[in-house]
Amino acid sequence: MPGLIVHEWIEQYGGAEKVAEEFAAIFPDAAIACLWDDYPERFAGRTVTESWLSKTPLRRRKSLALPFTLPTWRSINVPEAPDWMICSSHLFAHHAKLSGPGRPIPKYVYAYTPARYVWNPELDDRGNSLAARAVSKPLQAIDRARAQEATSIAAVSNYVRERIQSAWLRDCKVIHPPVDVGYYSTSKAEFLTPGECDLLESLPDTFVLGASRFVPYKRLDRAIAFGEANQIPVVLAGSGPLGSVLLELAESATVPVQLVVRPSQPLLRELYARAWAFIFPAVEDFGIMPVEANATGTPVIATTVGGAAESISHGVSGFLLESFSPSEMRAAADALPSIGQEGCRQQTEKFDRRIFHEAIKLWVEP
Repeated sequence: MPGLIVHEWIEQYGGAEKVAEEFAAIFPDAAIACLWDDYPERFAGRTVTESWLSKTPLRRRKSLALPFTLPTWRSINVPEAPDWMICSSHLFAHHAKLSGPGRPIPKYVYAYTPARYVWNPELDDRGNSLAARAVSKPLQAIDRARAQEATSIAAVSNYVRERIQSAWLRDCKVIHPPVDVGYYSTSKAEFLTPGECDLLESLPDTFVLGASRFVPYKRLDRAIAFGEANQIPVVLAGSGPLGSVLLELAESATVPVQLVVRPSQPLLRELYARAWAFIFPAVEDFGIMPVEANATGTPVIATTVGGAAESISHGVSGFLLESFSPSEMRAAADALPSIGQEGCRQQTEKFDRRIFHEAIKLWVEP
C-alpha cells in the first residue's frame, strides 16, 4: 500500500535525515512530505512535496518559521492519498494531517524527542528566551493534544520514551535509530580525495576526536578540555554557527586543536578509525555518531545522561562520565587501553540498519 513519510525539513547533514533515508529504503513506494527540502539530492527520483514555506525566506530562519509550521502541518497536500503515514518528528511533524475530507489513516510517529525548546528548555538554550517562554505553555497544550492522534508512537531511546510519557502523556515503544555498521566497520580510504588524504597525513599520530554540528548544546568545548586534561591533540569535525567560537578556543588551547569543516562521509569514517577516542559530551536523545565510532573499533567517552548511555557499554565500548571533570577525564584516559576494538564493534550489532528495518516493518502493520 502506498504510504507517506513526513519529515520536518530535509538537510544535507543530520541523524534524523539518515533515519528518513532508511524509511525511504524500507518503503520504496512511499511519497515524502516536508516543510522544505534543502538537499534534493538525498531523495532524487522520489516524490517529495514541500510546503508553501519552502517558497519564502522563512526556510532560512527556522525560529521565525516556527509559528507558521503548526497550521502548515494541518493541511498537507500530496499528489496521491496514502493509506498510512510515518511522521519523522523532532519538532511538530507529528501534527501532520492531510488536507481536505477523507477517511482517517493510521499515523505512526517516530519521535526523536518532544520539541526540546518547548518541553525541556534546560536541554536547549533556544527555549530560554523571553519569546520562547511566553509561548511555551500554549504550544505544550497543542502539542500534547495532537500527540493523541497517533496510532502508535516509537521513541529513539528509553531516555526519550520517559520524556514522551511526561510531555505527551502517552506510552510508546523504543526503536533505536539505525546505523550502517557495515559501512563504518571497513576502511573507506579509497574514496578519499587527494586533499583529504593529505589532511589525514597531517594529523598527529594520536588525537581525540569530537564531531557534530557546531552548536552550543553539543559541548565540543569539552572535547578540547579532554585533550587539555590529558595533553593529547584534538580534532573537531563538523560545521555550524559556533565555528568562530570553537576556532578561538582552539587557538588558545594548551594542546594542538584542528578543525575539519564539513568532512565527507568517507573522511569522517577515517577520522573515527584513527582517533584514540571519540569524545561525545552532548546530552543527546540517542546519538548515532558514538555508534558509528564504535563500529570502526574506536572507544567513546560520553555522558551518563541521555541516549548515549544506552548505546555505549561502560568499560566495554567506552566510558560514561558524570560531569567531565578533569579528574574523571584523566581517569577515563588512563583506562582507555583496556577497551578493545572487538568489544566496541560487538556493541554496535544491535543498532545495525537490518535490525531497524525489521522493527519498523513489524511496527507499521499493513
